[in-house]
Amino acid sequence: MKPISATVSTSTPAPATMLASDPALDMPNPDRGGPAQPLLVVRNLKKYFPVRKNGVLDRSRQFVHAVDGINFTIAKGKTLGIVGESGCGKSTTAKLIARLIQPDSGSMIFDGDGVAEFGGIELKAFRRNLQMVFQDSFASLNPRLPIIDTIAYGPRAHGLSAVQANERARQLLKRVGLAPEQFGTRYPHELSGGQRQRVNIARALAFNPRLVILDEAVAALDKSVQAQVLNLLQELKAEHELTYLFISHDLHVVHYLCDEVMVMYLGQVVEIGSVEQIYGNPAHPYTKALLAAVPAMDPAQRTRQAPLVGDPPNPINPPPGCRFRERCPHAEAVCHERAPTLLPMLREEGHQVACHMNDSLSVHSLRIGIKLDVNINRSGAITEGQVA
Repeated sequence: MKPISATVSTSTPAPATMLASDPALDMPNPDRGGPAQPLLVVRNLKKYFPVRKNGVLDRSRQFVHAVDGINFTIAKGKTLGIVGESGCGKSTTAKLIARLIQPDSGSMIFDGDGVAEFGGIELKAFRRNLQMVFQDSFASLNPRLPIIDTIAYGPRAHGLSAVQANERARQLLKRVGLAPEQFGTRYPHELSGGQRQRVNIARALAFNPRLVILDEAVAALDKSVQAQVLNLLQELKAEHELTYLFISHDLHVVHYLCDEVMVMYLGQVVEIGSVEQIYGNPAHPYTKALLAAVPAMDPAQRTRQAPLVGDPPNPINPPPGCRFRERCPHAEAVCHERAPTLLPMLREEGHQVACHMNDSLSVHSLRIGIKLDVNINRSGAITEGQVA
C-alpha cells in the first residue's frame, strides 16, 4: 500500500528503537493462541442505556438500544473499520471493548482467553494489551501535565520507575515525530491538533499493546496532517505488529487504512467483509447508500439526489423486524415481521449481510446473488439490475 503524500511536517520521525527494559511492561505480550487464532472475538455484545421520558420523577423506564447483539472477529495484524451514521453505536462498541463502560451481556475472547472470565485473561492484563486513541485530542490529555509526564504516567502507574518511564516517553515522542527536548515540557494547549494526536498515539504505545482502538482519530485534522498521521499509523502497525480497530465517517480513509469493514445501523451489524468486497460489491442497501454518498472527484459524477431519505427509527424501543425497512426501497411484509440474520453471501468467503434478500429461507421476492439486484448510481438514483 502506497503512503499518502503530504508536504507539511512537524519533524522527522526517528527510527524504531528499543525502549527501556522492564519485566512488567517491556517484554512483548505473548501470542498465546497462534497465528490462526483471531486476536479478538466479540459475541452477542449488548448495551442498553436507561432513560426517563418525563424527568427524574418518572418511574417508568425505557432503554436506548445503543449496541444490540453484535458479533465480529478481528484477525491478528489486521485493521477492522467500523462505519455508519452518527448514533449507530460505533463509539459505544469501542468503549464496551475497552471496558470503559460495562456491557449488559455478551462475551469477548482475546487471543483465545475469555476477558474477565474465570480461567481467562484478567482485566488489568487485557487493558495493557489494548489501548485507545480518541477523536478529541485536547480533551483526552490532562491540561495540567507536561507532555512527557502524560506519556510516562501510565508506565509509572504499572510499576516503572520515574527514570525508566521518562526515558520510554522520550523515545516514543521521537518515534512519532516530536523532538522530546522541544515538545516534552510543553502542555497540550501549546501544541497543534496533529501534534496532540501524535502524543496520544505515543501514550497508547507506552504499554506495547497488541490492539489499538482508533475512534475518529484523524477526523479533526486537516488533510495534510491527516495524511502524516495515517502514514505514521501504518508504519507503527508494521513495526510493532499491531492490530487496529478503526472507527471513522470518512470512507476514503477507511478504504486506505483498513483490511475489513463492518457497517453498523442502529446498534446492529448489517454487513461485514473485506475492503474489496464492501467497496467493490456492496450488498446491503444501506451500505450501497453510504458509498453513493461519498463525494466524487469527477465533477460530472456529483451526487444530485440524496441516496437515503428520512431518519433512522428511534433507538428507544426500536420497531420489530428490519430496522432499515422504513428507508429501504425493497421492504416487504417479511421485513416488518422478522429481523434479518447476519448470513454469509453466496460464493463470497467472509462476506456477511443481514438482509432478507440474502436469506434463502426468506419469503422475500428478491435475492442477492454475487451482485445485489439493485444498484445506487453515483447520482443517487436507485435502479433495478439482474440477479446473478
